[in-house]
Amino acid sequence: IEQLRPRSPAGDGAWRIPRGDEIYAAALRQATTTEFSPEEVHRIGLEQVAEISAQLDLVLKAAGLSTGAVGERLAALNTRPEQLYPDSAQGRADLIASLNAGVAKMNALLPQAFATLPDQPLDIRAVPVEIQDGAANGYYYSATLDGSRPAIYWINLKEVSDWPKYSLPSLTYHEGTPGHHLQISLAQKSDNIPLIRKTGGFSAYSEGWALYSEQVADELGAYDGIEKAGYLQSFLFRASRLVVDTGLHAKRWSREKATDYMVATTGFTRPRTLREVERYCTSIGQACSYKMGHIAWLRAREKAQKTMGDKFDIKQFHEVLLDGAMPLSILEKRIEERTAAAMKA
Repeated sequence: IEQLRPRSPAGDGAWRIPRGDEIYAAALRQATTTEFSPEEVHRIGLEQVAEISAQLDLVLKAAGLSTGAVGERLAALNTRPEQLYPDSAQGRADLIASLNAGVAKMNALLPQAFATLPDQPLDIRAVPVEIQDGAANGYYYSATLDGSRPAIYWINLKEVSDWPKYSLPSLTYHEGTPGHHLQISLAQKSDNIPLIRKTGGFSAYSEGWALYSEQVADELGAYDGIEKAGYLQSFLFRASRLVVDTGLHAKRWSREKATDYMVATTGFTRPRTLREVERYCTSIGQACSYKMGHIAWLRAREKAQKTMGDKFDIKQFHEVLLDGAMPLSILEKRIEERTAAAMKA
């Protein structure tokens, strides 16, 4: 590494390596399982950022936050004392207790939108201290197929201030139920798919589903008061990823420019945002799978609703999870097949 470093071209994106533009375009296709070009993804990101920011503006104004840009108002909300857990062992314990309460709240609502529910237990744990510096902010481990270890929802508590209270419900619905835990648990329990479909995955499918799940939580009335801002901020964060990832790898943005943009847009703290941007520098394209996947899930649902009209049943629509993970292009075809079959029934 010491020998190679002086010869490494300056810059932070894939463009700086041989055939970098081709490599990034391929990585983007792999991550999103779509054929969108970097330029198209960048444009979609900008459009989504503008649209979600407008929605947030209304929510924040209703909460009495009307001065400054949306990102500035979110940053101000993040520092309000009533929104923060103490930076202590007890504060961290209370934060995790609130996440468990959020899971219990959602589990009571799930029967309104899902015909099949997971029965695998879910543990919520702080990321181990020895790896928290390089770990993601939140992530999910599926349960073992033999039941020897439960599913785990990890949260990085290096900086408790990264997690204002209003932002936590959307994270729980993303990582837990109806997000990753429900989706992966149902695939594991499905009797109709081979083992590889129970354990394999596609980021755009699973992360798109998890983001879609945050929207389902809103449709179920799970967010209270200012928590709606946390849900929209989560969407804004994923939309800004489309802009930043393509900015870094196709438009030659620096790590600093990408971090500045995300902090100004989302209101997240700089240390947390920098960890994210450094992840995008190395895992090229993956950050785009979330919002592109969400768009695909929503597009497929809207098409099914339009086709079925009064016959549309959200519970039956969600049963497609039992088919296991698949590329987005195949997902949309599979939902069309299920819709056609339901119309004939």
